[in-house]
Amino acid sequence: MTTVAQISLGVTDDARAGEFWRRALGYVRRPPRFEGDEWIVLEPPPGTAGVAIAMDVSESPAEELPRIHLDLDAGERDLDEEVDRLVALGAQRVDWPYYPENPRPEEPPYVVLADPEGNRFCVGGRRTGVRAGEDRPA
Repeated sequence: MTTVAQISLGVTDDARAGEFWRRALGYVRRPPRFEGDEWIVLEPPPGTAGVAIAMDVSESPAEELPRIHLDLDAGERDLDEEVDRLVALGAQRVDWPYYPENPRPEEPPYVVLADPEGNRFCVGGRRTGVRAGEDRPA
């Protein structure tokens, strides 16, 4: 069966994009596979599940409404806290016109961001109302 080996992102500055995604995901850079291999490819740390992300230098502009994008999961961290962390790393908030007006209670919330290269991605999770340094609600 075929599996996804890696996801390639078109970027204009592969070093900048690689550093953002390395810090955002906690990934490590894969060593070059052969002499002259200059691709920046990030992988999950050993023993951690996930798919590799490669930075492919491109002169095409990032799409405002991309047909394919990454969906990230905030995990145990509050969604808004994770979004704040990603913005501090260089992500940008996106004015996304397609958020549901009346989301169903079972529908998990998500936020659309753009990486420093303008590539859109989503971050989903749960809102606990607690961010780092705040007291838990009573």
